[in-house]
Amino acid sequence: MQLHNYFRSSASYRVRIALALKGLAADYVPVHLVRNEQSQPAFSALAPSRLVPALVLDDGQVLTQSMAIIEYLDETHPEPPLLPADALGRARVRSLAQDVACEIHPLDNLKVLRYLVRELKVADADKDRWYRHWVETGLEVVEQRLAGDTRTGRFCHGDTPTLADCVLVPQIHNAQRMNCRLDHVPTVMRVFENCMALPAFASTQPSACPDAA
Repeated sequence: MQLHNYFRSSASYRVRIALALKGLAADYVPVHLVRNEQSQPAFSALAPSRLVPALVLDDGQVLTQSMAIIEYLDETHPEPPLLPADALGRARVRSLAQDVACEIHPLDNLKVLRYLVRELKVADADKDRWYRHWVETGLEVVEQRLAGDTRTGRFCHGDTPTLADCVLVPQIHNAQRMNCRLDHVPTVMRVFENCMALPAFASTQPSACPDAA
């Protein structure tokens, strides 16, 4: 397999975590988003959305969108499972993951931030305020859900990592890089620290990637 990704992309980091948790190897193919390598013809042909990550399977099939990729990996390599065995548990884990992937991440994606600055002429300071607002308020929702549910354990759901943790941890890394306030989400940060104590999360973090700069 080949994973086309960018070291700072939280969506890419999600998939790197899932691969590591599953013990699966994939060739690391860097796509530098800031240098617009996602718009080069070769990658555009691979992923018309021009978004990372893209996972190329051994038979040449291409998977895009991190959530779909992770669920594919979970279905084809079921151990260790990234979704609970019960339907209610699976719904909760997916919902927690989507609180980040659908409610926080899209508002702070690179292409959105670029549009704010280049097209709407938003000042850099206001762009950063935009970023921090959506991350801080979005994580507050996740905090309330985690702190108020007995199903939360060492991780988002129980005592083993799930899809929700694969999605939450990259968002925290980006939040730290952008100096977001995190003291109001202690349960989130406890889960984050528990995740980062595992090699699957620590060895795939942005600073450990071959294209880190």
